[in-house]
Amino acid sequence: MSDPDFPLFQENSIDFHVEAIDFQLESEKALKDWILQVIRAENGQLHFIHYVFCSDEYLHQINVEYLQHDTYTDIITFPYREDLIESDIFISIDRVRENAIQFSVPFTTELHRVIIHGVLHLLGFGDKTPEEKSVMRAKEDHYVSLLPPSH
Repeated sequence: MSDPDFPLFQENSIDFHVEAIDFQLESEKALKDWILQVIRAENGQLHFIHYVFCSDEYLHQINVEYLQHDTYTDIITFPYREDLIESDIFISIDRVRENAIQFSVPFTTELHRVIIHGVLHLLGFGDKTPEEKSVMRAKEDHYVSLLPPSH
């Protein structure tokens, strides 16, 4: 049951920011609607998600400072509650671009996969074991296929 202080599925509950990189997200409304569709499909409850699109160096610094991992990564998800989605999600645009080249997929496809990967973590899906990775990839592929390629 949803908490009346935290209305479910408000468009204002998802926002996008850019730090330390020149990047502009296309079709913000369509992406918000898509993210909400995924949360609904997985029976999640949303309070807020703040996406921060940033450079490799910016995300590396967060990884070192907050997680004590001296590695580069494409995404870091900070969940603040277990019963309700409240999160900051940091995504390295540099790493997404490199991954798109490595996996021979369009940049936007890889970006959408990473965006929804963070949401799936917030919905309780893991990716530590081979079985979890398989489920995560299948969910990513399914939900990315629901977003028209032009977004």
